[in-house]
Amino acid sequence: MWIALLVYAYQANGGASAAGVMALVQLIPGALLSPYFGSFADRWRCGRVLAGAYLALTGSMALVAGLMALGAPRFWVFALAPLTNLAICVPRPAQAALLPSIVNTPEELAASNAGQGWLESAATLVAPIGVALLLATGGPALAVAGLTVVATCAVVLVVTIAGPPPFAPADEDGPAEKAESGLRTVVRNPLVLLLVVVLGSQYVLVGALDLIYVVLAFGVLGMGQGGPGYLTAAFGAGGLLAIGITAGLVGRARLTPALLAAGLCAPLALGLLAAHQTELAALVLIMVAGVARSVFDVTGRTLLQRTAPPALLAGVFGLLEALLNAGLAIGVLIVPILVWLGGATGALLGTAVAVLIVVLVATPRLRAVDAAANVPLVEINLLRSIPLFAALPAPALESLGRSLQRMQAPAGSTIIRQGDPGDVYFAIARGELSVTRDRMHIVTRSRNEGVGEIALIRNTPRTATVVAATDAELYTLDREPFLLALTGHNAARRSAEGVVRERLGELSARATSLAADGSSGAPAPAPNRLPGPTSP
Repeated sequence: MWIALLVYAYQANGGASAAGVMALVQLIPGALLSPYFGSFADRWRCGRVLAGAYLALTGSMALVAGLMALGAPRFWVFALAPLTNLAICVPRPAQAALLPSIVNTPEELAASNAGQGWLESAATLVAPIGVALLLATGGPALAVAGLTVVATCAVVLVVTIAGPPPFAPADEDGPAEKAESGLRTVVRNPLVLLLVVVLGSQYVLVGALDLIYVVLAFGVLGMGQGGPGYLTAAFGAGGLLAIGITAGLVGRARLTPALLAAGLCAPLALGLLAAHQTELAALVLIMVAGVARSVFDVTGRTLLQRTAPPALLAGVFGLLEALLNAGLAIGVLIVPILVWLGGATGALLGTAVAVLIVVLVATPRLRAVDAAANVPLVEINLLRSIPLFAALPAPALESLGRSLQRMQAPAGSTIIRQGDPGDVYFAIARGELSVTRDRMHIVTRSRNEGVGEIALIRNTPRTATVVAATDAELYTLDREPFLLALTGHNAARRSAEGVVRERLGELSARATSLAADGSSGAPAPAPNRLPGPTSP
């Protein structure tokens, strides 16, 4: 919708200034009102809010498409276009509130969240191409009409889902209070403030590029009405290509080198494009900028998560969202001025220089961020060595590493008792654990192995007793993060089921063998009370 409206504004008025006005009239109301619109799902049934938002989106898009098709005065299209952006502000919070109430298991919730993330990444590439084809076929009116059909389908799909009754405690902080807490946290922590400002600055680039796509496609490259969509898709394709890079970075102790490299790469790509304004160069260099921006965003957000106080992360990221909207608005504002001063070349160079200055000024202080960040490298490497977790992607491993708690298990202490409920998984960092079933020794587990997964995955009582054969050092992982991590990733889920089948077969075969021999196996160590977990 954003691309279609920018193309309409550019063509209707013949320039980047009108496209900039169109962008601003959408951004400003959304930036001011979206925190309040997002709270609708806390006051009414979230399913009804979701359906109402899609219905409002359908109506506003149909209205705008009709005005465009009938050749109505441009004023009315500019005045009513912000309604679509305001309607889009509502579904995401409503979806987040609705999803936990309509799934049946943690596995379904994890799978739904994982699927949503992949769909959003794919949409960054696919949606601009679809809009580009519609623009090339019938112009902005057809593109908006096509999006109206998509929104109508959304209404039909969710209209029967009511969702749970609202639950909003009277003493719960509202949007204004949360924003104020986030602001105080940022102001009092110089490193957090630095990261928020640097992350917000990248959206100056994103906002500027949204208009530069239109200027390049129409004013320089002659790509036709679909050109802005194709250039936007190239940027999205760069984001998908960056997935492999960012996965390799998560879990590293030092992320600022990657952050700085990405921060330099994006403006350099724009500088090269200013010197070589061909269609091929535009597609390739914009894709490079998309890779750099994605790496910059992931590393910056990861550093911010590591640096900001955990209890105030929501407030900090809420303030970041406000700065992102401000960055988009600044990018939209400067491009018409830069085009007036130096055409497309001036817009590309000016945007590149603005982003480059922010990165260079921040570089000396960013070096202190890694030192302040807390990366669970030992825990991540331990999880990587355990077959149960080997298939997990790097971000999931880092998240699990932060959930681990270290504990000491003296020799002879009972860690798991057969028949008890299972709510914790134990990863072995040092020492040996003896596994017994019905007082028969089954197997000994040691480093790079773990115990307790069967009861968690199968939701059954403990199938065996586990005793520390030697002094051992363990890491505990609670049931919820354990299940969400393994069941939210297909390869890891299959691996986990394979491990469970292997362990159950091992228990059964060993018990049968010992019973046939008339032996009780090696005697199990005398159990002692296990001390509670201690901080790392």
